[in-house]
Amino acid sequence: MANTKSARQRIKKTRAQTTINRIRKNKYKSVVKQMTNYISTGKISEAKKFLPKYHSQLMKIAKTGVVSKKTAARKISRVTKKINKKK
Repeated sequence: MANTKSARQRIKKTRAQTTINRIRKNKYKSVVKQMTNYISTGKISEAKKFLPKYHSQLMKIAKTGVVSKKTAARKISRVTKKINKKK
């Protein structure tokens, strides 16, 4: 158990931040899964329409540090490449 007031406050803050990060990570996973689903099923027109939102969501999450910016950029790049390839 925490001995000092500041340690108790840190525990409280850490729990709150953990829940926020978990929500962000779930959003990230669901967006990636949705885009992967569009591409794998061959729904390229839907994937094209969804691409700006996909890009936006990944960069918002990367900005907060839940996922690194390089990882988000790599995912966006690969998805865009796949969409352009399947035209």
